[in-house]
Amino acid sequence: MRVATPPFEPPLGLRSPHLQSILPTFAPRRWFVERRARALDAASVDRVLDCGDGVRLLGHHSRQPGGNGRLVILLHGWEGSAESHYMKSCGAHLYALGYDVLRLNLRDHGPTHHLNPELFHSCRIAEVVGAVRAVQALCPDQPLSMVGYSLGGNFALRVAVRAPAAGIRLERVIAVCPVLDPRHTLECLEQGLWIYRNYFVLKWRRSLVKKRRAWPDLYDLDELLERSNLTRMTERLVLRFSGHPDLMSYLDGYAIVGEALASLTVPSRIVAAEDDPIIPVADLARLAPSPALEITVTPRGGHCGFVDSLRRESWIDRQVAAALAGR
Repeated sequence: MRVATPPFEPPLGLRSPHLQSILPTFAPRRWFVERRARALDAASVDRVLDCGDGVRLLGHHSRQPGGNGRLVILLHGWEGSAESHYMKSCGAHLYALGYDVLRLNLRDHGPTHHLNPELFHSCRIAEVVGAVRAVQALCPDQPLSMVGYSLGGNFALRVAVRAPAAGIRLERVIAVCPVLDPRHTLECLEQGLWIYRNYFVLKWRRSLVKKRRAWPDLYDLDELLERSNLTRMTERLVLRFSGHPDLMSYLDGYAIVGEALASLTVPSRIVAAEDDPIIPVADLARLAPSPALEITVTPRGGHCGFVDSLRRESWIDRQVAAALAGR
């Protein structure tokens, strides 16, 4: 179901989809986000979550006295972390509104390469389900919602599908520019503006070096580190470490198009932008219809951007807060 919202109308100088996509990394924006996030950071406590099967994931939990009693898990995108500025911006906004906030790191993201010997890949949904279940056990009396960005949005929707069977009581899920069909996202990264491909190759290489440093006796990653093509890097990772027979079966393994969301019962919303340079918005038409799923598409916003001011919370921060409040 398509849902209208107050339109995202950035100032004239902020309308480029590429500027929207990279604006959160600019120094002035980062400075204002960090300034707004002081209370969030001051309340933050590290939680190493037991996700089952010996897997541990790290979350940063900001609780507050006298809040509204509701807890929101925020989940970043690929090669982001709990410290990514879109995470801090939304977390600061929600914390100021009285929510408890837990910013979760995926495996091998942020300072977590030492926690688990196996490498991260995007089909590791069971451990994220386990992390959410652990958070619920930690705070059993608090209504729990989840907000994810890009790959984190993809994970959040897959958690929502599995939540009832896992005994997780999710109140609401919001996915901002989620990865829909990983085949098409990989094509966009390879064939689109070079800055995105180079950014992810650089970030991934740094992550692999940290993993090798944390587990020097387990990994020879020279072959991956020598490559500069995302498709070839991903294929080598898949064949050596994922347990999938080939690249396409791996990519299909975490796609949410087709029937992947057909059994969704947790109230969920996707917010996407028509000008997203990484996630083709046309793939939204390939999602299984569900009365639990609402979709908002804006003409502008780039990839997880939606920034209409450098100094304050973003449009998407306000939309997330409104959706969590049932508006």
